[in-house]
Amino acid sequence: MSELPKSLEEAIAQSRTATQAALADGHTRLQVEFVFPELKYMLVAEDFLPAFAEYDSRLKVFFADAGAAALARREWADAKFKIVDVGTGRATAADSKIQPEDEIFLFVAPSSVEVSQMEKLCQEIGDRPVVLLNPRLEDFGVVGIGYAARQVRQRFIGNIESCYYLRPVDDQTAVFRCYPGQWQVWVEKGDEYQIIAELPQKPSGDELDLILMKGQAQTTTDATPAKKPSVFKSLQRFLKALSS
Repeated sequence: MSELPKSLEEAIAQSRTATQAALADGHTRLQVEFVFPELKYMLVAEDFLPAFAEYDSRLKVFFADAGAAALARREWADAKFKIVDVGTGRATAADSKIQPEDEIFLFVAPSSVEVSQMEKLCQEIGDRPVVLLNPRLEDFGVVGIGYAARQVRQRFIGNIESCYYLRPVDDQTAVFRCYPGQWQVWVEKGDEYQIIAELPQKPSGDELDLILMKGQAQTTTDATPAKKPSVFKSLQRFLKALSS
C-alpha cells in the first residue's frame, strides 16, 4: 500500500511509478493530478518526464497553446521528444500533429478550453497511450452543464483513468489515490495519519463530507495508522518555493 507522500518530490516520484504500472497493465487514457492551485506546471512536468525515458523521441508532449509550447522548447532545448501545442483543430491531414512514429503522448495542464480539440486528437491517436498531467477539464463554465457537456464527459473525460491523485482538503485531511490502489481518505488523528476510508471510485464532495463526519472507515478494513508524515507542512513549503 502506498503511503501518503511526505513532500512534493516524493509525490511526483510516486506518480511516475503509478503511471508506469497503469501503462504496463494496458491502460491507454490516464491522468495524474496534484490538486494545488499554486503549482507551476512546468516544474512538475520536468520532474514527471523521466516516467517516459524509455520512449525517447517517440514521446510527444502537448501544451495548451503555442506560447507554452515555445517556452517548453526553450527550457528543454536538449530534449529528444517533440513538443507541440494542442492547436485549434484547423490542421489538415498533411500537417497533422499526430504522426505514425509517435508512440505515447503527454498533455501538460490542459484545460476545459481544449477539451474539444483534445478529443479530436485522441481519436486520431487511437489506442496509443495518452497521459494528462494536471488536467483541468471539467470547468462547467466552459464545458457547460447541458446535454452536450454530458456527452463530452461520457465520451471522453469519463473514460480517463486517474492513476495518481493527491489533494489536501485542509491541513488535516487528504484524498489520495496511487494506482493500483483504491481511493483513500486520510485524516490526522493525534500524532499520526489514518486511512478512514478506502473506495473503488473517487469520492464526490457529498460523499467526502459524509466520510469526514462519520470519521470512521467506510470499508470492512480497520483504520490503518501510519507514522505521521509532514506532508502538509512540506507541501506548503514546496508550494511557497515554487510560487516565488
